[in-house]
Amino acid sequence: MASTTSLVLSSNHRSPNHRSISASTSEIPPVSVTQPPTSSQLPIEKIPGNYGIPIISPIKDRLDYFYFQGRDEYFKSKIQKYKSTVFRANMPPGPFISSNPNVIVLLDAKSFPILFDNSKVEKKDIFTGTYMPNLKLTGGYRVLSYLDPSEPNHAKLKNLLFFLLKSSSNRVIPEFHNTFTEFFNDLDKELETKGKAGFNALDDQACFNFLAKSFYKKNPADTKLGKDGPSLVDKWVLLQLSPIFSLGLPWFIEDPLLHLFPLPPFLVKSSYQKLYDFIYESSTSFLDEGEKLGITREESCHNLVFATCFNTFGGMKVHFPNMIKWVGSCGAELHKQLAQEIRSTVKSNGGKITMAGMEQMTLMKSVVYESFRIEPPVPFQYGKAKRDLVIESHDSAFEVKKGETLFGFQPFATKDSRIFEKSEEFVADRFIGEEGEKLLKYVLWSNGPETENPTVYNKQCAGKDFVILVSRLLIVEFFLRYDSFEIEVKNLPLSAGVTITSLERATF
Repeated sequence: MASTTSLVLSSNHRSPNHRSISASTSEIPPVSVTQPPTSSQLPIEKIPGNYGIPIISPIKDRLDYFYFQGRDEYFKSKIQKYKSTVFRANMPPGPFISSNPNVIVLLDAKSFPILFDNSKVEKKDIFTGTYMPNLKLTGGYRVLSYLDPSEPNHAKLKNLLFFLLKSSSNRVIPEFHNTFTEFFNDLDKELETKGKAGFNALDDQACFNFLAKSFYKKNPADTKLGKDGPSLVDKWVLLQLSPIFSLGLPWFIEDPLLHLFPLPPFLVKSSYQKLYDFIYESSTSFLDEGEKLGITREESCHNLVFATCFNTFGGMKVHFPNMIKWVGSCGAELHKQLAQEIRSTVKSNGGKITMAGMEQMTLMKSVVYESFRIEPPVPFQYGKAKRDLVIESHDSAFEVKKGETLFGFQPFATKDSRIFEKSEEFVADRFIGEEGEKLLKYVLWSNGPETENPTVYNKQCAGKDFVILVSRLLIVEFFLRYDSFEIEVKNLPLSAGVTITSLERATF
Protein backbone atom coordinates (compact mmCIF):
# COMPACT_ATOMS: atom_id res chain seq x y z
CA MET A 1 0.00 0.00 0.00
CA ALA A 2 1.31 3.41 -0.90
CA SER A 3 1.46 5.20 2.41
CA THR A 4 2.84 8.57 1.33
CA THR A 5 -0.31 10.14 -0.11
CA SER A 6 -1.34 13.06 2.04
CA LEU A 7 -3.41 15.37 -0.12
CA VAL A 8 -7.18 15.25 0.11
CA LEU A 9 -8.41 13.57 -3.06
CA SER A 10 -11.43 15.45 -4.34
CA SER A 11 -14.42 13.63 -5.79
CA ASN A 12 -15.71 15.37 -8.88
CA HIS A 13 -18.27 12.67 -9.52
CA ARG A 14 -20.56 13.62 -6.63
CA SER A 15 -24.23 13.85 -7.43
CA PRO A 16 -26.11 16.57 -5.58
CA ASN A 17 -28.83 13.99 -4.94
CA HIS A 18 -26.54 11.79 -2.85
CA ARG A 19 -26.95 12.82 0.74
CA SER A 20 -24.05 12.92 3.15
CA ILE A 21 -24.58 12.27 6.84
CA SER A 22 -22.15 13.06 9.59
CA ALA A 23 -20.54 10.41 11.71
CA SER A 24 -21.22 10.80 15.40
CA THR A 25 -18.06 9.02 16.53
CA SER A 26 -14.31 9.18 16.03
CA GLU A 27 -14.19 12.85 15.09
CA ILE A 28 -10.53 13.66 14.47
CA PRO A 29 -9.59 17.28 15.19
CA PRO A 30 -9.30 19.15 11.86
CA VAL A 31 -5.87 19.56 10.37
CA SER A 32 -4.70 21.87 7.62
CA VAL A 33 -4.61 20.19 4.23
CA THR A 34 -1.12 20.91 2.99
CA GLN A 35 1.58 18.96 1.24
CA PRO A 36 3.84 17.43 3.94
CA PRO A 37 7.56 17.02 3.56
CA THR A 38 8.83 14.10 1.51
CA SER A 39 10.08 11.03 3.37
CA SER A 40 13.68 12.21 3.28
CA GLN A 41 12.69 15.51 4.88
CA LEU A 42 10.55 14.17 7.72
CA PRO A 43 12.17 15.02 11.05
CA ILE A 44 12.87 12.19 13.49
CA GLU A 45 11.04 13.05 16.70
CA LYS A 46 10.64 11.41 20.06
CA ILE A 47 7.30 9.64 20.33
CA PRO A 48 5.18 11.86 22.62
CA GLY A 49 3.39 10.51 25.67
CA ASN A 50 4.36 8.17 28.48
CA TYR A 51 3.01 5.19 30.34
CA GLY A 52 2.87 6.80 33.78
CA ILE A 53 3.06 4.93 37.07
CA PRO A 54 2.94 1.13 36.76
CA ILE A 55 -0.44 -0.43 37.69
CA ILE A 56 -1.96 2.91 38.76
CA SER A 57 -1.74 4.73 35.40
CA PRO A 58 -2.95 1.76 33.30
CA ILE A 59 -5.97 1.36 35.58
CA LYS A 60 -6.74 5.09 35.35
CA ASP A 61 -6.41 4.94 31.56
CA ARG A 62 -8.74 1.93 31.47
CA LEU A 63 -11.39 3.79 33.44
CA ASP A 64 -11.01 6.84 31.17
CA TYR A 65 -11.24 4.63 28.07
CA PHE A 66 -14.38 2.79 29.08
CA TYR A 67 -16.25 5.16 31.40
CA PHE A 68 -14.99 8.67 32.17
CA GLN A 69 -14.08 9.76 28.64
CA GLY A 70 -15.18 6.96 26.34
CA ARG A 71 -13.16 5.23 23.65
CA ASP A 72 -13.11 7.93 20.96
CA GLU A 73 -12.65 10.84 23.33
CA TYR A 74 -9.78 8.96 24.98
CA PHE A 75 -7.91 9.02 21.64
CA LYS A 76 -9.02 12.51 20.61
CA SER A 77 -7.91 14.04 23.88
CA LYS A 78 -4.43 12.56 23.45
CA ILE A 79 -4.18 13.77 19.84
CA GLN A 80 -4.95 17.26 21.09
CA LYS A 81 -2.60 16.98 24.06
CA TYR A 82 0.39 15.73 22.09
CA LYS A 83 -0.38 17.46 18.75
CA SER A 84 0.35 14.13 17.12
CA THR A 85 -1.49 11.11 15.72
CA VAL A 86 1.35 8.88 16.98
CA PHE A 87 1.92 8.67 20.73
CA ARG A 88 2.50 6.34 23.67
CA ALA A 89 -0.45 5.23 25.81
CA ASN A 90 -1.87 2.35 27.83
CA MET A 91 -4.55 0.18 26.25
CA PRO A 92 -7.11 -1.91 28.14
CA PRO A 93 -7.37 -4.29 29.81
CA GLY A 94 -4.16 -3.58 31.70
CA PRO A 95 -3.83 -4.93 35.28
CA PHE A 96 -4.33 -7.70 36.04
CA ILE A 97 -5.23 -9.43 32.80
CA SER A 98 -2.47 -7.94 30.63
CA SER A 99 1.11 -8.00 31.88
CA ASN A 100 2.11 -5.09 29.60
CA PRO A 101 -0.54 -2.56 28.45
CA ASN A 102 2.07 -0.19 26.93
CA VAL A 103 1.52 0.55 23.22
CA ILE A 104 2.48 3.03 20.53
CA VAL A 105 -0.79 4.33 19.10
CA LEU A 106 -1.18 4.94 15.34
CA LEU A 107 -4.16 7.09 14.35
CA ASP A 108 -3.59 8.23 10.77
CA ALA A 109 -3.69 6.64 7.33
CA LYS A 110 0.05 6.96 6.77
CA SER A 111 1.38 5.29 9.93
CA PHE A 112 -1.36 2.65 10.23
CA PRO A 113 -0.34 0.38 7.30
CA ILE A 114 2.91 -0.65 9.00
CA LEU A 115 0.67 -3.07 10.91
CA PHE A 116 0.25 -5.01 7.64
CA ASP A 117 3.98 -5.30 6.93
CA ASN A 118 4.99 -8.77 8.09
CA SER A 119 8.66 -7.98 7.55
CA LYS A 120 8.41 -5.36 10.30
CA VAL A 121 5.74 -6.54 12.72
CA GLU A 122 4.90 -9.86 14.36
CA LYS A 123 1.29 -10.98 14.83
CA LYS A 124 1.84 -13.83 17.29
CA ASP A 125 -0.76 -14.01 20.10
CA ILE A 126 -1.83 -10.40 19.61
CA PHE A 127 -5.14 -10.74 17.75
CA THR A 128 -7.28 -9.35 20.59
CA GLY A 129 -4.64 -6.96 21.91
CA THR A 130 -2.26 -6.94 24.83
CA TYR A 131 -3.74 -10.10 26.37
CA MET A 132 -4.33 -13.67 25.18
CA PRO A 133 -7.66 -15.41 25.89
CA ASN A 134 -7.51 -18.74 27.68
CA LEU A 135 -6.75 -21.55 25.23
CA LYS A 136 -9.46 -23.65 26.86
CA LEU A 137 -11.88 -21.44 24.91
CA THR A 138 -10.51 -22.89 21.66
CA GLY A 139 -9.95 -26.49 22.65
CA GLY A 140 -6.40 -25.90 23.84
CA TYR A 141 -5.23 -24.74 20.40
CA ARG A 142 -3.83 -21.44 19.22
CA VAL A 143 -6.15 -20.87 16.27
CA LEU A 144 -5.19 -19.15 13.02
CA SER A 145 -5.99 -15.60 14.13
CA TYR A 146 -3.29 -15.82 16.81
CA LEU A 147 -0.56 -17.21 14.54
CA ASP A 148 2.14 -15.17 12.84
CA PRO A 149 2.67 -15.98 9.13
CA SER A 150 6.18 -17.21 10.02
CA GLU A 151 4.73 -20.09 12.05
CA PRO A 152 4.42 -23.43 10.18
CA ASN A 153 0.73 -23.98 10.96
CA HIS A 154 -0.29 -20.57 9.59
CA ALA A 155 -0.14 -21.56 5.94
CA LYS A 156 -1.79 -24.94 6.58
CA LEU A 157 -4.73 -23.46 8.46
CA LYS A 158 -5.23 -20.56 6.06
CA ASN A 159 -5.25 -23.01 3.15
CA LEU A 160 -7.93 -24.97 5.01
CA LEU A 161 -10.09 -21.83 5.16
CA PHE A 162 -9.45 -21.11 1.48
CA PHE A 163 -10.65 -24.69 0.79
CA LEU A 164 -13.80 -24.08 2.87
CA LEU A 165 -14.59 -20.89 0.96
CA LYS A 166 -13.93 -22.42 -2.46
CA SER A 167 -16.02 -25.50 -1.66
CA SER A 168 -19.04 -23.41 -0.71
CA SER A 169 -18.79 -20.78 -3.46
CA ASN A 170 -21.64 -22.18 -5.58
CA ARG A 171 -24.02 -22.17 -2.61
CA VAL A 172 -23.47 -18.63 -1.35
CA ILE A 173 -25.82 -16.64 -3.61
CA PRO A 174 -28.77 -19.10 -3.61
CA GLU A 175 -28.52 -19.84 0.12
CA PHE A 176 -28.29 -16.14 0.94
CA HIS A 177 -31.41 -15.51 -1.14
CA ASN A 178 -33.37 -18.31 0.50
CA THR A 179 -32.30 -17.49 4.05
CA PHE A 180 -32.79 -13.75 3.79
CA THR A 181 -36.14 -14.13 2.05
CA GLU A 182 -37.24 -15.81 5.30
CA PHE A 183 -35.58 -13.00 7.23
CA PHE A 184 -37.50 -10.32 5.30
CA ASN A 185 -40.76 -12.25 5.72
CA ASP A 186 -40.19 -12.31 9.48
CA LEU A 187 -39.32 -8.61 9.44
CA ASP A 188 -42.57 -7.83 7.60
CA LYS A 189 -44.63 -9.90 10.03
CA GLU A 190 -43.11 -8.28 13.10
CA LEU A 191 -43.59 -4.80 11.65
CA GLU A 192 -47.21 -5.58 10.82
CA THR A 193 -48.06 -6.96 14.26
CA LYS A 194 -45.96 -4.66 16.47
CA GLY A 195 -45.57 -1.50 14.40
CA LYS A 196 -41.78 -1.88 14.69
CA ALA A 197 -39.32 -4.66 13.90
CA GLY A 198 -36.02 -5.34 15.59
CA PHE A 199 -33.37 -5.91 12.94
CA ASN A 200 -30.55 -7.36 15.03
CA ALA A 201 -32.05 -10.51 16.54
CA LEU A 202 -33.61 -11.64 13.27
CA ASP A 203 -30.41 -10.79 11.43
CA ASP A 204 -28.30 -12.81 13.88
CA GLN A 205 -30.41 -15.91 13.27
CA ALA A 206 -30.40 -15.41 9.51
CA CYS A 207 -26.62 -14.93 9.38
CA PHE A 208 -25.96 -18.06 11.45
CA ASN A 209 -28.38 -20.15 9.38
CA PHE A 210 -26.91 -18.86 6.12
CA LEU A 211 -23.34 -19.74 7.15
CA ALA A 212 -24.37 -23.21 8.30
CA LYS A 213 -26.21 -23.90 5.06
CA SER A 214 -23.65 -22.42 2.68
CA PHE A 215 -20.51 -23.76 4.42
CA TYR A 216 -21.73 -27.06 5.87
CA LYS A 217 -24.95 -27.81 3.96
CA LYS A 218 -26.85 -28.10 7.24
CA ASN A 219 -29.90 -26.26 8.52
CA PRO A 220 -29.32 -25.74 12.28
CA ALA A 221 -33.07 -26.03 12.87
CA ASP A 222 -32.88 -29.69 11.77
CA THR A 223 -30.14 -30.50 14.30
CA LYS A 224 -29.71 -30.45 18.08
CA LEU A 225 -28.56 -26.85 17.75
CA GLY A 226 -32.00 -25.60 16.75
CA LYS A 227 -32.17 -21.83 17.02
CA ASP A 228 -29.57 -21.60 19.78
CA GLY A 229 -26.54 -20.96 17.56
CA PRO A 230 -26.35 -17.15 17.86
CA SER A 231 -26.82 -17.12 21.64
CA LEU A 232 -24.19 -19.84 22.12
CA VAL A 233 -21.72 -17.84 20.02
CA ASP A 234 -22.48 -14.65 21.94
CA LYS A 235 -21.68 -16.29 25.30
CA TRP A 236 -18.44 -17.80 23.97
CA VAL A 237 -17.28 -14.57 22.32
CA LEU A 238 -18.05 -12.56 25.47
CA LEU A 239 -15.53 -14.56 27.46
CA GLN A 240 -12.85 -13.89 24.85
CA LEU A 241 -13.55 -10.18 24.46
CA SER A 242 -14.76 -9.24 27.94
CA PRO A 243 -11.39 -7.63 28.86
CA ILE A 244 -11.88 -5.06 26.05
CA PHE A 245 -15.67 -4.97 26.18
CA SER A 246 -18.26 -2.80 27.91
CA LEU A 247 -21.84 -3.81 28.61
CA GLY A 248 -22.77 -0.29 29.66
CA LEU A 249 -23.04 -1.10 33.37
CA PRO A 250 -21.88 1.36 36.06
CA TRP A 251 -18.08 1.37 36.16
CA PHE A 252 -17.81 0.23 39.78
CA ILE A 253 -19.78 -2.92 38.89
CA GLU A 254 -18.53 -3.65 35.39
CA ASP A 255 -14.82 -2.93 35.71
CA PRO A 256 -14.12 -5.46 38.48
CA LEU A 257 -16.44 -7.94 36.79
CA LEU A 258 -15.00 -7.83 33.26
CA HIS A 259 -11.65 -6.05 33.28
CA LEU A 260 -9.80 -7.08 36.43
CA PHE A 261 -9.54 -10.85 35.93
CA PRO A 262 -10.54 -13.06 32.99
CA LEU A 263 -13.87 -14.85 33.23
CA PRO A 264 -13.41 -18.62 33.73
CA PRO A 265 -13.82 -20.78 30.59
CA PHE A 266 -16.03 -23.34 32.36
CA LEU A 267 -18.88 -20.81 32.10
CA VAL A 268 -19.21 -21.55 28.38
CA LYS A 269 -17.79 -25.07 28.14
CA SER A 270 -21.13 -26.66 27.25
CA SER A 271 -22.04 -23.85 24.83
CA TYR A 272 -18.78 -24.25 22.97
CA GLN A 273 -19.09 -28.04 22.89
CA LYS A 274 -22.48 -27.74 21.15
CA LEU A 275 -20.97 -25.49 18.46
CA TYR A 276 -17.98 -27.80 18.08
CA ASP A 277 -20.17 -30.91 17.77
CA PHE A 278 -22.39 -29.26 15.17
CA ILE A 279 -19.46 -28.30 12.96
CA TYR A 280 -17.55 -31.55 13.52
CA GLU A 281 -20.56 -33.60 12.42
CA SER A 282 -21.09 -31.36 9.37
CA SER A 283 -17.55 -30.95 8.03
CA THR A 284 -16.18 -34.39 7.17
CA SER A 285 -14.71 -33.23 3.86
CA PHE A 286 -12.98 -30.26 5.50
CA LEU A 287 -11.56 -32.40 8.29
CA ASP A 288 -10.29 -34.80 5.62
CA GLU A 289 -8.65 -31.89 3.82
CA GLY A 290 -7.08 -30.77 7.09
CA GLU A 291 -5.49 -34.18 7.53
CA LYS A 292 -4.03 -33.94 4.02
CA LEU A 293 -2.52 -30.60 5.03
CA GLY A 294 -1.03 -32.14 8.17
CA ILE A 295 -3.60 -30.89 10.71
CA THR A 296 -5.43 -33.17 13.13
CA ARG A 297 -9.20 -33.36 12.80
CA GLU A 298 -9.60 -31.80 16.24
CA GLU A 299 -7.38 -28.81 15.46
CA SER A 300 -9.09 -28.33 12.09
CA CYS A 301 -12.51 -28.33 13.74
CA HIS A 302 -11.55 -25.84 16.44
CA ASN A 303 -10.27 -23.54 13.68
CA LEU A 304 -13.47 -24.01 11.66
CA VAL A 305 -15.53 -23.10 14.73
CA PHE A 306 -13.46 -19.96 15.27
CA ALA A 307 -13.50 -18.93 11.60
CA THR A 308 -17.24 -19.55 11.23
CA CYS A 309 -18.54 -18.31 14.57
CA PHE A 310 -16.05 -15.69 15.73
CA ASN A 311 -14.60 -14.26 12.51
CA THR A 312 -17.44 -14.60 10.00
CA PHE A 313 -20.64 -14.66 12.03
CA GLY A 314 -19.17 -12.11 14.43
CA GLY A 315 -18.24 -9.82 11.56
CA MET A 316 -21.67 -10.07 9.94
CA LYS A 317 -23.37 -9.56 13.31
CA VAL A 318 -21.53 -6.27 13.70
CA HIS A 319 -21.39 -5.03 10.13
CA PHE A 320 -24.90 -5.74 8.80
CA PRO A 321 -26.74 -3.57 11.37
CA ASN A 322 -24.11 -0.84 11.02
CA MET A 323 -24.47 -0.83 7.24
CA ILE A 324 -28.27 -0.71 7.42
CA LYS A 325 -27.95 2.15 9.93
CA TRP A 326 -25.89 4.27 7.53
CA VAL A 327 -27.96 3.47 4.44
CA GLY A 328 -31.20 4.02 6.34
CA SER A 329 -30.00 7.38 7.63
CA CYS A 330 -29.31 8.59 4.10
CA GLY A 331 -33.01 8.72 3.26
CA ALA A 332 -35.37 8.02 0.40
CA GLU A 333 -33.42 9.67 -2.43
CA LEU A 334 -30.44 7.34 -2.06
CA HIS A 335 -32.82 4.41 -1.57
CA LYS A 336 -34.54 5.22 -4.87
CA GLN A 337 -31.21 5.40 -6.72
CA LEU A 338 -30.07 2.08 -5.25
CA ALA A 339 -33.37 0.41 -6.12
CA GLN A 340 -33.23 1.69 -9.70
CA GLU A 341 -29.63 0.59 -10.23
CA ILE A 342 -30.08 -2.83 -8.62
CA ARG A 343 -33.39 -3.71 -10.28
CA SER A 344 -32.39 -2.57 -13.76
CA THR A 345 -29.12 -4.48 -13.57
CA VAL A 346 -30.76 -7.67 -12.29
CA LYS A 347 -33.37 -7.40 -15.05
CA SER A 348 -30.68 -7.00 -17.71
CA ASN A 349 -28.96 -10.11 -16.33
CA GLY A 350 -31.93 -12.37 -16.88
CA GLY A 351 -33.66 -11.59 -13.60
CA LYS A 352 -30.93 -13.28 -11.57
CA ILE A 353 -28.45 -11.96 -9.03
CA THR A 354 -24.99 -12.76 -10.38
CA MET A 355 -21.41 -11.84 -9.49
CA ALA A 356 -21.00 -10.17 -12.89
CA GLY A 357 -24.21 -8.21 -12.43
CA MET A 358 -23.20 -6.92 -9.03
CA GLU A 359 -19.90 -5.70 -10.47
CA GLN A 360 -21.98 -3.40 -12.69
CA MET A 361 -23.76 -1.79 -9.71
CA THR A 362 -21.35 1.06 -9.08
CA LEU A 363 -23.44 2.92 -6.50
CA MET A 364 -24.23 -0.25 -4.55
CA LYS A 365 -20.55 -1.21 -4.45
CA SER A 366 -19.58 2.29 -3.31
CA VAL A 367 -22.16 2.22 -0.51
CA VAL A 368 -20.75 -1.08 0.77
CA TYR A 369 -17.15 0.20 0.67
CA GLU A 370 -18.17 3.42 2.40
CA SER A 371 -19.84 1.48 5.21
CA PHE A 372 -16.60 -0.44 5.77
CA ARG A 373 -14.61 2.79 5.68
CA ILE A 374 -16.65 4.84 8.10
CA GLU A 375 -17.30 2.06 10.63
CA PRO A 376 -15.02 -0.95 10.18
CA PRO A 377 -16.33 -4.02 12.02
CA VAL A 378 -12.94 -4.77 13.61
CA PRO A 379 -11.59 -1.41 14.84
CA PHE A 380 -8.32 -2.60 16.41
CA GLN A 381 -5.07 -3.96 14.96
CA TYR A 382 -1.94 -4.87 16.90
CA GLY A 383 1.60 -5.94 16.09
CA LYS A 384 5.02 -6.14 17.76
CA ALA A 385 8.06 -4.59 16.11
CA LYS A 386 10.33 -7.39 14.83
CA ARG A 387 13.32 -5.02 14.80
CA ASP A 388 14.21 -1.40 15.37
CA LEU A 389 12.34 0.61 12.76
CA VAL A 390 11.03 4.04 11.80
CA ILE A 391 7.33 4.81 11.39
CA GLU A 392 5.99 7.94 9.71
CA SER A 393 2.89 10.00 10.23
CA HIS A 394 2.02 12.73 7.73
CA ASP A 395 4.35 15.21 9.41
CA SER A 396 6.98 13.36 11.45
CA ALA A 397 9.01 10.18 11.73
CA PHE A 398 9.45 8.18 14.94
CA GLU A 399 11.89 5.50 16.03
CA VAL A 400 10.43 2.28 17.41
CA LYS A 401 12.48 -0.30 19.28
CA LYS A 402 12.33 -4.04 18.69
CA GLY A 403 9.62 -5.67 20.81
CA GLU A 404 7.48 -2.56 21.28
CA THR A 405 3.76 -3.05 20.65
CA LEU A 406 2.10 -1.01 17.92
CA PHE A 407 -1.65 -0.40 18.10
CA GLY A 408 -3.83 1.06 15.38
CA PHE A 409 -7.37 2.31 15.90
CA GLN A 410 -8.77 1.86 12.42
CA PRO A 411 -11.79 4.22 12.48
CA PHE A 412 -9.42 7.19 12.87
CA ALA A 413 -7.11 5.98 10.10
CA THR A 414 -10.00 5.46 7.68
CA LYS A 415 -11.44 8.87 8.49
CA ASP A 416 -8.14 10.68 8.02
CA SER A 417 -8.99 14.13 6.64
CA ARG A 418 -5.65 14.21 4.82
CA ILE A 419 -6.96 11.37 2.65
CA PHE A 420 -10.74 11.63 2.57
CA GLU A 421 -12.77 14.70 1.73
CA LYS A 422 -15.70 15.04 4.17
CA SER A 423 -14.04 12.24 6.10
CA GLU A 424 -16.58 12.28 8.95
CA GLU A 425 -19.56 11.94 6.62
CA PHE A 426 -21.11 8.93 4.92
CA VAL A 427 -20.78 9.80 1.23
CA ALA A 428 -22.65 7.16 -0.74
CA ASP A 429 -20.84 7.63 -4.07
CA ARG A 430 -17.36 8.21 -2.63
CA PHE A 431 -15.78 5.25 -4.45
CA ILE A 432 -17.34 5.74 -7.89
CA GLY A 433 -15.16 6.64 -10.86
CA GLU A 434 -11.42 6.70 -11.39
CA GLU A 435 -10.67 9.08 -8.51
CA GLY A 436 -13.00 7.19 -6.19
CA GLU A 437 -11.38 3.86 -6.98
CA LYS A 438 -7.97 5.30 -6.06
CA LEU A 439 -9.25 5.69 -2.51
CA LEU A 440 -9.93 1.96 -2.08
CA LYS A 441 -6.37 1.37 -0.93
CA TYR A 442 -7.28 3.32 2.22
CA VAL A 443 -10.21 1.00 3.05
CA LEU A 444 -8.57 -1.29 5.60
CA TRP A 445 -11.31 -3.30 7.31
CA SER A 446 -9.87 -6.71 6.29
CA ASN A 447 -6.52 -6.26 8.06
CA GLY A 448 -5.09 -5.05 4.78
CA PRO A 449 -5.89 -2.62 1.95
CA GLU A 450 -9.01 -3.30 -0.13
CA THR A 451 -6.77 -3.32 -3.22
CA GLU A 452 -4.77 -6.34 -1.96
CA ASN A 453 -5.68 -9.98 -1.46
CA PRO A 454 -5.28 -12.48 1.37
CA THR A 455 -2.50 -15.05 1.02
CA VAL A 456 -0.85 -17.57 3.31
CA TYR A 457 1.98 -15.04 3.69
CA ASN A 458 -0.10 -12.22 5.19
CA LYS A 459 -2.69 -11.69 7.92
CA GLN A 460 -5.39 -10.30 5.66
CA CYS A 461 -8.79 -11.87 6.31
CA ALA A 462 -9.10 -15.16 4.44
CA GLY A 463 -12.77 -14.39 3.80
CA LYS A 464 -12.25 -10.82 2.55
CA ASP A 465 -14.00 -11.40 -0.79
CA PHE A 466 -16.72 -13.48 0.89
CA VAL A 467 -17.55 -10.69 3.34
CA ILE A 468 -17.70 -8.10 0.56
CA LEU A 469 -19.96 -10.46 -1.41
CA VAL A 470 -22.47 -11.05 1.39
CA SER A 471 -22.53 -7.33 2.23
CA ARG A 472 -23.40 -6.57 -1.38
CA LEU A 473 -26.01 -9.32 -1.37
CA LEU A 474 -27.75 -7.78 1.65
CA ILE A 475 -28.11 -4.42 -0.10
CA VAL A 476 -29.19 -6.05 -3.37
CA GLU A 477 -31.78 -8.31 -1.76
CA PHE A 478 -33.05 -5.43 0.37
CA PHE A 479 -33.70 -3.08 -2.54
CA LEU A 480 -35.13 -5.73 -4.81
CA ARG A 481 -37.86 -6.07 -2.18
CA TYR A 482 -38.23 -2.54 -0.78
CA ASP A 483 -38.30 0.99 -2.20
CA SER A 484 -37.32 2.67 1.05
CA PHE A 485 -37.28 2.23 4.81
CA GLU A 486 -37.03 4.18 8.03
CA ILE A 487 -35.20 3.25 11.21
CA GLU A 488 -34.48 4.06 14.83
CA VAL A 489 -30.97 3.49 16.12
CA LYS A 490 -29.44 2.93 19.55
CA ASN A 491 -25.95 1.94 20.62
CA LEU A 492 -25.22 -1.67 21.54
CA PRO A 493 -21.91 -2.99 22.90
CA LEU A 494 -20.69 -4.29 19.53
CA SER A 495 -22.84 -2.62 16.88
CA ALA A 496 -25.79 -0.37 16.21
CA GLY A 497 -29.15 -1.54 17.49
CA VAL A 498 -31.49 -1.02 14.53
CA THR A 499 -35.28 -0.95 14.72
CA ILE A 500 -37.21 -0.81 11.44
CA THR A 501 -40.14 1.58 11.75
CA SER A 502 -41.26 1.64 8.11
CA LEU A 503 -40.80 -0.57 5.03
CA GLU A 504 -42.11 0.46 1.61
CA ARG A 505 -42.53 -2.56 -0.62
CA ALA A 506 -41.21 -2.33 -4.19
CA THR A 507 -43.49 -0.39 -6.55
CA PHE A 508 -41.48 -0.55 -9.76
